[in-house]
Amino acid sequence: MTGTVFTRTDSRLGEFSLRPVDPLTDAELLHGWVTDAKAAFWLMQDASLPDVEREFMAIAANPHHDAFLGLHQGEPAFLMERYDPARVELKGLYPAEPGDVGMHFLVAPTDTPVRGFTLAVITTVMEALFDDPATRRVVVEPDVRNSAVHALNEAVGFRVEEKITKPEKDAYLSICTRDQFLAARGANG
Repeated sequence: MTGTVFTRTDSRLGEFSLRPVDPLTDAELLHGWVTDAKAAFWLMQDASLPDVEREFMAIAANPHHDAFLGLHQGEPAFLMERYDPARVELKGLYPAEPGDVGMHFLVAPTDTPVRGFTLAVITTVMEALFDDPATRRVVVEPDVRNSAVHALNEAVGFRVEEKITKPEKDAYLSICTRDQFLAARGANG
């Protein structure tokens, strides 16, 4: 459960890697992240530690949803979720296509932000998703009010397709193809 599933070296910031979340041993760490004020768009501000354990146990048990702990230089630094948008989160809300993969990511709160770190995180997440040859498009549904993530999404190639209404939020359905990601990566390179 703790083995590394993806590694990427950023020329400026060093090594980023992903390993599956262990719902029980990682819950305390993740509880601190998802309840932090900067994680308001995760909608878990009032979650208890058992709530977080249950959430990640449910993800681990779902064959269409995975959670990964992101490490920077070997230290926990971000969270990534991968899901099948035709079955989880966006079921019936958009015209899903074969090869679509949904994604969420969260950077750990810090008092000492590093310039370019969040862009390096989302680049790592996208490279990990496109590392699977079956992935044709990455699909996201960020809250319409989350301007910071909209800018990051655009920087890695996402295009807003439409505004959708989910039970918990209004969101911008955004899609990034492999070619869009590679073009954006070249432009930011």
